[in-house]
Amino acid sequence: MITVVKLNPAGEKLISYTGEVRQRLATEVVLDATWTMAARELGYTTFEPGDHFIEYYYSDRWYNIFEIADSTGERKGWYCNIAEPARFSENQIEQVDLLLDVWVTPAGEPLVLDEDEFAAAQGLSDYQRQQARQALQEILLFIARGVDPFNYRTP
Repeated sequence: MITVVKLNPAGEKLISYTGEVRQRLATEVVLDATWTMAARELGYTTFEPGDHFIEYYYSDRWYNIFEIADSTGERKGWYCNIAEPARFSENQIEQVDLLLDVWVTPAGEPLVLDEDEFAAAQGLSDYQRQQARQALQEILLFIARGVDPFNYRTP
């Protein structure tokens, strides 16, 4: 098991939870995690107790990707956090969230989220903003091409 710690741009802890390491490479860690909190209605989907997350963290990319399925294994979609590159240690993954997010439907349709929050955010450096915008474009390109883990074209 490994603990994931999500930080806000000021470095304050927003949330932490545990997941099971599925794969560990030099610049990538893939986890299995289960949604254990109360149901969270987001408008475009609902995260519910028992939902299964396959989480991809990168130490050389400005985002992470969660592939989400319900408790029966049916894919709900993907959630992408635009974030600073993850910092890995033996027992922890730490990542600074940069407020922009992307939801991707099971059919591969992206919905960019929180652009107003990102634009209004205080405390983000010009460098963070530039990297976040580039990461968003990279994610959108990967989604359009169906690049793993966005395998919506796979039956």
